[in-house]
Parts: sequence; structure tokens; C-alpha cells
Amino acid sequence: MVKKKNEVYLLSVLIILLITINYSYLDTKLENYLSTSETAHVERVIDGDTIEIENKTSVRLLGINSPEKGELYYNEAKEFLNKQVLNKTIKLEFGKDKYDMYQRILAYVYDNNQNVNLEIVRNGLANYYFPSGKDRHYNEFKQAWEDCIKENKNLCEKSENKCSDCIELKEFDYNEQEIILYNKCNYDCELSSWTIKDEGRKKFVFPEFILEKNRDVIIIVSNKTNTDKILFWQGENYIWTKTGDTLFLREDSGKLILWKGY
Repeated sequence: MVKKKNEVYLLSVLIILLITINYSYLDTKLENYLSTSETAHVERVIDGDTIEIENKTSVRLLGINSPEKGELYYNEAKEFLNKQVLNKTIKLEFGKDKYDMYQRILAYVYDNNQNVNLEIVRNGLANYYFPSGKDRHYNEFKQAWEDCIKENKNLCEKSENKCSDCIELKEFDYNEQEIILYNKCNYDCELSSWTIKDEGRKKFVFPEFILEKNRDVIIIVSNKTNTDKILFWQGENYIWTKTGDTLFLREDSGKLILWKGY
């Protein structure tokens, strides 16, 4: 019995000793797990909204969506981010989800207390983007986009196409995934290769299409065949999210015709 008590005592001492030795290590691990932010060194800029930190870990910038390779202002967005963060130690602030489906870290990036993500939107090199729902930064990013619109910068630049003031968004029913555009001018407008896009990567490209004067056209998310009056956004189950989204209409050169968020 005494031997058993001694063994229990010895085991207890060993456990306490082990915990004591590893306390600082465990404490650090727990702190990192629970922390909403951390610092990191930027080793590479992949594009306008993605960077690479130590150990080739990818970080996807929250709140923004920059142009894809080959799209207007892709190079400018990447270069802007390069100048802001490359080879710097930055702060990463996490949202409600720390990782996306590709295991990239999701974060707001800060350099000297400046929100770099926000500056990219303000300079018209990305649109604001909140696919998981609006967080505490949403209003800042929407305001940055509106400021960019006023300054007519880059992706916010208003089209000078003769039909830029003709086309109105008559209806935007995101519940039914339906859009109606109306040509209020007294002349026809060619919309061939114009695009409609959400906050993310989903894009509808107009086929050869002329919207006649004082007429409208309906765009519906469906796999049906186009008609003279109705165009179908094929290949997607839905475009507009229930948590909030934005419609961007651009002419064939990429300049902005109109936008509408909810």
C-alpha cells in the first residue's frame, strides 16, 4: 500500500514537473491559437489580394477582390501591394474564419497601423468583397469604394461610352437572381462584350447584343437558351449571395457603367 502511494506521489511530481517545463511553450501555443492577430514577414506578393509569408504560407487579404491575371489593372494592383508590404514585417488581423477552403490564411494586413486592404480599394485597384457576410470593417470598405468613385480612379473610372448614361438598372432582384437593364436613350446601344460581375469572380459576358432604344433586357441565372428579350447567365446555380453582394456593370473596355450593392 505504501509502495503504491509512493508511486502515485512520484507520478504526480513528474506530471507537475512536465507541465512546469512546458508551460511557456503551451502558453505560447494557446495564445497563438486564441489570438485575433499576429505579425509576419512578407516574402512574396502573388497578386493584388494574395501574399506569401514565412514557410510559403499564403495569406488572402480580407475585404477585397482584385483583378485576375489578364484583366484590367491586374499589374497595377500587384505592384501597389508590392510597394506596400514586400520584405516588411506586417500585422495580420483575422476575421471570424482564419482559413479559407484552400487553407490560405484570411486576414486584414496592416503596415504601420495602416489597413493595406482598405488602401487598395481606396485606390481603385480592387472592389470590396465580403462573401462570408458583413463584418465590422464593411462600412469602411464600402466608404472607401464610394470615395474612389468620386475620385474616378482606376476600377472606379466612369465609362465615356456614349451609352454610359443610357443604361439604367431597372430591377435587381437578388432573391430571384434576376436583373433588368433599361435603355432610356432615343438611340440603340450595343452591349456586346459588356460584363456584369458580382463582388467575387463570377462574370457574365454579353453576347453580340443590341439593346434597342427605350427597351429593356432581362438577365436571369439559368441554363436556358437566350432570346431577344431575355439573356441567361449560364453555368452557375446562383450569383448573388443572401449575406450581401454587389453588381458591377462594365463596358467592353472595362470602364464602369454602374454598380449597386445591398
